Amino acid sequence: MNELTFNKLHTYAESIFRCDPNSIHGPAHWHRVEDTIMLIAPETGADIVVGRLFAIFHDCCRLDDGSDLEHGPRAADLISTILESHLQLNAAQGQALVYAVRHHTDGATSNDPTIGTCWDADRLDLGRAGMIPSSEFMSTFAGKEIAALGTKYLYMEKRGIKVKTALK
Repeated sequence: MNELTFNKLHTYAESIFRCDPNSIHGPAHWHRVEDTIMLIAPETGADIVVGRLFAIFHDCCRLDDGSDLEHGPRAADLISTILESHLQLNAAQGQALVYAVRHHTDGATSNDPTIGTCWDADRLDLGRAGMIPSSEFMSTFAGKEIAALGTKYLYMEKRGIKVKTALK
């Protein structure tokens, strides 16, 4: 799957998103989740394509920023309808993506590296909602470490990954 395809999928997800584009569950959150997936996937062994698709679709079917507990199942159903025609995934990837999206709000952890990475990346962005991520709710070692450190930037620094800084 190439960058153009991911960009088109982002555009599609944004077009069906019913909340304000600047909401705490909106596209900026999706991009942060994707960035975190890209950061920790090399350590966790997660499937990056599935992770990036999770980031795009996991909250796109929210009706509001409240306790819309059915947004995961709605998004999973959407993915199931476009899986064969628009997403170039094998059966295992499709199953992992649908499961991760459907159950991302259940509060569980997963031993599956891809599902766990997806859920951790989402939970590591809880600061947007005024909550501090806890390592006890993380599935992967990387997720637990970032939560314990309090920021992915310290995690990056420990691994010698250059942190981009903004210019004034």
